[in-house]
Amino acid sequence: MRVEYFIGIVPPVNYVERIEQFQRKWMSQSGVEPHITLKAQGGLTPDRKWIDKIQMACGNITPFQLSLGKPKYFGDNILYLSVNSNELHLLHQKIVKEISPSDEVIKKYFELDDFVPHLTLGKEQYGGNISTGLSKEDLKAMEELADKELTPYPAFEVNFIRVYELNVEKQRYDAFLDINLGN
Repeated sequence: MRVEYFIGIVPPVNYVERIEQFQRKWMSQSGVEPHITLKAQGGLTPDRKWIDKIQMACGNITPFQLSLGKPKYFGDNILYLSVNSNELHLLHQKIVKEISPSDEVIKKYFELDDFVPHLTLGKEQYGGNISTGLSKEDLKAMEELADKELTPYPAFEVNFIRVYELNVEKQRYDAFLDINLGN
């Protein structure tokens, strides 16, 4: 059985609900709750030995402010809300350093120097020759509506991070463990 994890930051509950309601105009289910990716799957092994390292690293980080911003794109096929926070970059670097994935894995998952904090709104995906995500037109409509329906973009305090685990049966990532920042 395939076991996968990644680590994210969850916006306040009321904003999560707002994003989910917004996304439902284009898709029935996104596969994971709205989140800001902090650490991708690379190096988060099924044995979970990395959890203790993450908990220790987080214990030394004080809660910090983060703000969401205007929609942007990765290429022309992934629409996301931008994220502003210097401390988020430091937390990302600390966690990647603790996990110490190979340079190849760091490159594959756009980590460290290539890390762009974001909250994905929607994406165009291909399975073989078939589009399984949204069309470019859907993404454009989503981008235009985001400025109306998702503003004002919130600023909030990050005081925990969330580990997600792949639920193969449901084909989605579920919350697995919350880890508090600071002692």
